Amino acid sequence: MMERKTVQANDQASPPTDTVRGGLRMAVAGGGTGGHLFPGIAVAEAFRDRNPRNAVCFVSRGNALERSVLGKAGFPLFCVSAGPIKGRSLPHRLRSVSQLGVGVFQSLGVLARFRPHLVLGVGGYASAPVVSAAWMMGLPVTLHEQNRLPGVTNRMLSRLASRVYLTFGGSAGHFPAGKCLVTGNPVRRSLRTRPAAGATRTDDRFTVLVVGGSQGAHRINLAVLEALEALPEPTRYRFVHQTGHSDAAHVEQGYRLRHVEAQVAPFIDDMAAVYAEADVVLCRAGATTVAELTVMGKPAVFVPFPFAADDHQVRNAQSLAEEGAAEMILEKDLSGPVLARRLESLRARPERLAQMAERAQRLGRPEAAEAIVDDLCRVAIRMGRRSGRRV
Repeated sequence: MMERKTVQANDQASPPTDTVRGGLRMAVAGGGTGGHLFPGIAVAEAFRDRNPRNAVCFVSRGNALERSVLGKAGFPLFCVSAGPIKGRSLPHRLRSVSQLGVGVFQSLGVLARFRPHLVLGVGGYASAPVVSAAWMMGLPVTLHEQNRLPGVTNRMLSRLASRVYLTFGGSAGHFPAGKCLVTGNPVRRSLRTRPAAGATRTDDRFTVLVVGGSQGAHRINLAVLEALEALPEPTRYRFVHQTGHSDAAHVEQGYRLRHVEAQVAPFIDDMAAVYAEADVVLCRAGATTVAELTVMGKPAVFVPFPFAADDHQVRNAQSLAEEGAAEMILEKDLSGPVLARRLESLRARPERLAQMAERAQRLGRPEAAEAIVDDLCRVAIRMGRRSGRRV
């Protein structure tokens, strides 16, 4: 296989913060899940911080997560049509193709009104019509890939892109040569300015943070409730549990029946606070979760989602487990007794938890968002000069 050239972000000089005194406008394309959306928000925050005149909008399907999170973050959201193709039936794929055409037309209108200097695609099928429309309009296109094994949408759109930002250098072989820049996976500002570990602790109970992703994880939720029956002293534990909407009431009742203290919520907005008080995190292994854990320096037990595209969550979890920064339980091996034994083992070995935390933090890339913004400014200025657009 031809070797792909990649560049480390810190190998390039940063542009001055006032490079564009009049400000730049950026459209962030895609989202859908927290794994795509939160890195986009991290870059948008850093982009807006770089110059008070900079402006950002998001363009995606506009699901409930996007509307809620972006509304709280203060970024406008424009909605376009899009649908998934991979792994779907033929009628569904045909419907998605028709939605893509509609979405491109809608995106042309959004971009014409917002007039961005560049577009950043963050993955997910909703990014396809926006990035395609940007390319048709001659706008600079950039992409960010969160996973070690890139998603199909980014692989397809990379031919249209001027730059592809990578979390893992090993992903470069999936993209055209000369376009890749290794930056890491951007993490939101609230997590990078984290409180001290344990700062919000109120007692000495072993605190387990359970996070199944932005939608929750039903299999993990059930295993935790089963583990409560197998723990020899469950009252020595405290749980903070993001369940997703469908399981919230059932999980809350399960803790109450077993007399175990728990903070249960369908979705947790202030992740910095709950990360800080956790002794260990039980979670899926999406790329954004992995990035947050390493920046925060938190030990984790991963239960990778077994149906993730190309098994990328197992690969993500292995990358930390091999460094001694986390442990992993495959979902096929997950049960209440297995989970209870793992939690008891970690509770009894604080030195092991401290070692995992230290090794996790070594892998963190807290500067990822700023590194991407540095290059975005360069791309916008360079492409603007070539096209004769005023930047």
